[in-house]
Amino acid sequence: QVQLVESGGGLVQPGGSLRLSCVASINIFSSYTMAWYRQAPGNQRELVAFISRDGKSILPDSVKGRFTISRDNAKNTVYLQMNSLKPEDTAVYYCNTIPSRAWGQGSQVTVSS
Repeated sequence: QVQLVESGGGLVQPGGSLRLSCVASINIFSSYTMAWYRQAPGNQRELVAFISRDGKSILPDSVKGRFTISRDNAKNTVYLQMNSLKPEDTAVYYCNTIPSRAWGQGSQVTVSS
């Protein structure tokens, strides 16, 4: 059974930065493509970034140039570095494998002055 634990969220002013972490209790973590998603109130969950087994990443235009996804296979951890945050980035952020498994509790990110 896979367990995903996200952390690092919080309240930040517009233009600020946060780094989210996700520890995955999963065998052979390095064999999985990992992804970050977010869900704002009243919206569907959307893909924010994913990183392949060999470290290649893809991000949508809405966050490209501001967010960076990375992974540390030795620590079973995937990160999301978020810079130049905007109020519209406010959401609960989740990580998961691709294809997805059971979801964790997520990490709340609130961007507000």
